[in-house]
Amino acid sequence: MDTVMYRKDGHVVVITINRPEVHNCIDPETNWKLAEAWRRFNEDEDAWVAIVTGAGEKAFCTGADLKKWHGYVLEQKVRFPRSNAYYGPGFGGLTRGIQIFKPIIAAINGMCYAGGLELALAADIRIASEDARFGVLNRRWNVGLGDGGTQRLWRVVGLGRALELILTGKEIDAWEAYRIGLVNEVVPKKRLMERAKEVADAICSYPQGSVRTDKEAVIRGLGLPLEEGLRLENLLFWTLLFNKDFFEGPRAFSEKRKPKYTNESEKLQEVLRV
Repeated sequence: MDTVMYRKDGHVVVITINRPEVHNCIDPETNWKLAEAWRRFNEDEDAWVAIVTGAGEKAFCTGADLKKWHGYVLEQKVRFPRSNAYYGPGFGGLTRGIQIFKPIIAAINGMCYAGGLELALAADIRIASEDARFGVLNRRWNVGLGDGGTQRLWRVVGLGRALELILTGKEIDAWEAYRIGLVNEVVPKKRLMERAKEVADAICSYPQGSVRTDKEAVIRGLGLPLEEGLRLENLLFWTLLFNKDFFEGPRAFSEKRKPKYTNESEKLQEVLRV
């Protein structure tokens, strides 16, 4: 059985963790397969939006497969792998060591614990089923957060809420996650993937140039002083001048017609002759 499923439907890619028998926890082999899936998505010019989810009905991802990782670390005699901290791949292939400025949606079905929560936090939009549950449950086993939990969680829900979840290891349901801003939407279980696809299709209906530069500005701007962030935003904005769609949008608006986007980059001189 392939532990990672990669399916492309139009411009939308669905990446599924396929280990439902162990609540989609991730072992070393699955981790590398996920890293390859994210690399594949990032490099495919025809793939515009990704949805990450878990197979089955009980879990999105419950974190690391502690039994498998413990043996792997002992077998490999891993000792303070500093290169991993800088280059990754991070947990689930997404949390560290890769920069993807295409939109990513997490469709969270059921349990989302520990490293699974860190994986969900690495997505841009989180949609949860009504039965989803969240928590830093690794607190119980003396396993720390090594893939974004201490850095992304407080940026999403605020410092106080993040520290409460991290230090107490408490479990919360989908509606509490929605209340504190951890997830963007809560939907009936049967509607989860349908809703995630609706959001993905809506994003795909826009020209992708500005979608990606705006996401990049937000991500790269985290932690920068406002003045530097504004410069970064403006630099990325001006890169759109080299995309034909930059001119198509305003022209369509002035001509009162629906824009015809190509998502193709062209030299500025060629665009101005159109």
